[in-house]
Amino acid sequence: MLHLIAGIFELLLRLLLPAAGRHRSAETVPRPTVDLPTARLPRVPVLRGEDIGLVRPYLVAHERRQEERRRRARRRVLVLATYGIDISPRRMHGAEVTAG
Repeated sequence: MLHLIAGIFELLLRLLLPAAGRHRSAETVPRPTVDLPTARLPRVPVLRGEDIGLVRPYLVAHERRQEERRRRARRRVLVLATYGIDISPRRMHGAEVTAG
């Protein structure tokens, strides 16, 4: 059964697609090559998730809340550090912080 399906598929491909490479049949006429100017694609601006309607607003709100929590935690660490209290965060402003 598989050989029958493969045979039918191969026959359809030979009918629909031209031969390729050196063994191309002699009856096919080569197409003339025409140098057409290459079309340049227009630049597409980078879209943020908030700018398009495909992102759910509750996801955007959740990400904003998370970012605000991270900012508050960084500020809290800096304020407590002025009083000499070290709560030793792992990262501050993207850099690894070690207790000294």
